[in-house]
Amino acid sequence: MNTEFRGTGVALVTPFKDGKVDFKSLKKLINHTIDGGLEFLVSLGTTGESATLSVEEKLKVLEFTADVNQGRVPLVAGFGGNDTKKVIETIQNFHFNGYDAILSVSPAYNKPTQEGIYRHFMAIEAIAPRPIILYNVPSRTGANMTAQTTLRLAHSSDKFIAVKEASGNLQQCMEIVQNKPKDFLVLSGDDLITLPMLAFGIDGVISVVANAFPRQFSEMVRFGLANDFVNARPLHFDLMDIIDLIFVDGNPAGIKGVLEMLGICNKEVRLPLAELTLSTESKLKAAIQQLLAVPV
Repeated sequence: MNTEFRGTGVALVTPFKDGKVDFKSLKKLINHTIDGGLEFLVSLGTTGESATLSVEEKLKVLEFTADVNQGRVPLVAGFGGNDTKKVIETIQNFHFNGYDAILSVSPAYNKPTQEGIYRHFMAIEAIAPRPIILYNVPSRTGANMTAQTTLRLAHSSDKFIAVKEASGNLQQCMEIVQNKPKDFLVLSGDDLITLPMLAFGIDGVISVVANAFPRQFSEMVRFGLANDFVNARPLHFDLMDIIDLIFVDGNPAGIKGVLEMLGICNKEVRLPLAELTLSTESKLKAAIQQLLAVPV
């Protein structure tokens, strides 16, 4: 089994300052999450605002993240898009030094059929220099990748090592867990339902809230993986309100607001995203103060 991706990974935000990537804050965030005990990092996922980064910015972020990590934890690079040819070209033009896997999201906007999704990923598989983590997030892409398609891909090639499942459909996730190849990992893409998913046998999570609270969330996941739900539940409920609030004004606006409160980076996002509202910010401050028992 690909145990390096079992447990908690974090979908890193990309900090900005005055419209530019804030590498100083990115370094602080990377060290914060690694010191918090996470098992692996994901650079340039949805939470990293990859859709609004230029090709040059993406390459700089990927290389900087690897340089700061220095091999301390496994690294995953996000490569996705709705033009299969362009995704392939982008992957082929990156050196992957310091990276252990690729996270690739199912194509957005085009709304492909299941056959189209299957062929898209098989085309990526043919050229990918690293193992692939599939990513299903129909709330953003407009097209669900069904359990049948995920399993078809998982059984087609050993290069597909995992799926990040963010459909919110627990039955679909259960079907994947029940019928997947032995070494294929199922990772939650939804922080709020990670605990119940751990109860039916998933292998971990690629988290948003772990940007801010890596220690608490990764401990919850480790307890869940050990079938110790007595100790996992309190950690889940401690973070539940915060997890709910960070998505009220969209991702990553919410988590960036929390990171600003914690002094890690500011809350700046790129249009068409907008910063979290004052109402949500006030509620988050109260929830964080209750969690940490200190003013924020």
